[in-house]
Amino acid sequence: MKNKHKEPTLFQSFIPLILLIVLLSFNVKFFGDDTLAGSNQMALILAAALAAIIANSLGIKWKKIRDGIVSSIGSAMPSILILFLIGSLAGTWMISGVVPGLIYYGLKVLNPKIFLFASVIICALVSLATGSSWSTVATIGIALLGIGKALGINEGIVAGAIISGAYFGDKMSPMSDTTNLAPAMAGTDLFTHIRYMVYTTLPSIIITLIIFFVLGFTIDIDNNSSNVEEIISLLKNSFQINPLLFLVPIFLVYIIVKKVSPVPALLAATLLGGIFAIIFQPEIIKHVSGVSNNYLKASYITVLKSMFGPVSLDTNNTAVNELLSTNGMAGMLNTIWLIISAMVFGGVMESAGMLVKITQTVIKYVKSTGALVSATVGTCLFFNLTASDQYISIVVPGRMYADAYKDENLKPEVLSRALEDSGTVTSVLIPWNTCGATQAGVLGVSTFTYAPFAFFNIISPFMSIFMAVFNIKIRRNTNSKGYNNNSQKNFNMSQKT
Repeated sequence: MKNKHKEPTLFQSFIPLILLIVLLSFNVKFFGDDTLAGSNQMALILAAALAAIIANSLGIKWKKIRDGIVSSIGSAMPSILILFLIGSLAGTWMISGVVPGLIYYGLKVLNPKIFLFASVIICALVSLATGSSWSTVATIGIALLGIGKALGINEGIVAGAIISGAYFGDKMSPMSDTTNLAPAMAGTDLFTHIRYMVYTTLPSIIITLIIFFVLGFTIDIDNNSSNVEEIISLLKNSFQINPLLFLVPIFLVYIIVKKVSPVPALLAATLLGGIFAIIFQPEIIKHVSGVSNNYLKASYITVLKSMFGPVSLDTNNTAVNELLSTNGMAGMLNTIWLIISAMVFGGVMESAGMLVKITQTVIKYVKSTGALVSATVGTCLFFNLTASDQYISIVVPGRMYADAYKDENLKPEVLSRALEDSGTVTSVLIPWNTCGATQAGVLGVSTFTYAPFAFFNIISPFMSIFMAVFNIKIRRNTNSKGYNNNSQKNFNMSQKT
């Protein structure tokens, strides 16, 4: 059956995007750092409504638009479940003393001048081992942010270092979902893809490390030893700091390495954090619950409260009070609201054919390898901005450009690398993307605050374009341009005959 609706024009496809950009600009101007509380969500919903009106005027039925919205939200459900569990994990790891313990030992060991440099390396190693930037940021990242704040370093710079390291590891780990997805879309194998990414990823992380190393020696860092000692003393007085607490994060890393899925892995680590709180932090249990004569009741109240709602400890130091407060699952609700709103917008745009129209127009103007890789990078960024999901930004451009790379006689790993150099790493730079919203919610630092300092994520797409434009390490098939593999085989057979 033929489609009974018209295809959107390029102008019609851009109208909802223009409205979204205008509304988001007003939000930043009028709401400042409070855009996550609802204004950005409404901007996405209003832009989606306009896209739906245009789609309906083209003859697209509401049922198709609604199905597109439901499908788009459904694709984000695994991320939403993980986000809920990250909120709970942060709560139990706080009351158990795991995060305070990491901050305590970090303040004792890490030199303030190399703190940023070390943060990138630590997060890169953890993420490389686990294959998950989300888990890395939600665990060791929160602790490093606390240490950075205690040292008086701007939270945006610290968050930028954490995210740079976490996304390097995520991008290069064979256990990462995006690292497996990109070669699958491009038609190459996992380890060919990882080895080929080294050419762009290694220079990007080296430049990033140099920047953070220099920053450590140039920015103003609070070297007031009495202030640091006060924080160390308050942490020690508030919690029973014990090296055995580190068994909890070690357990999480171990089960993720053993390929346990993120949802059960995070739930197990959350519950283990609650158990350790009951064992090691009886005073915290009594303080949070307000129950002193029934430890079973106090434990039940405190552990559950830390998992679903706000928990805070009151000390004489405002900075420490901020470090020792969490919001559990409830603290993730604004972020989840933003993700759902973004997926509504992406679902309408995709079901109406507007996203495909824009990207198909781009392909027409591709005339060289550099232009093709640049178009791929730009398209991945476009989908991160519009569809608000890094998986879509890898899958859709991967399908779209596969034939174009074949026509250019490029090996599939050139495409898979471009997808990861842009789709994976730029997602966290966009406030309404699932990754940007998640990391901002977990760290408590707005995307606009940390994005300028996420140097690895900024450099990576430009590095991919640079390599392509100057034809550095660009792999091509041995057969000449214009021949496909089958025609080349037939030619060889005729020569033998």
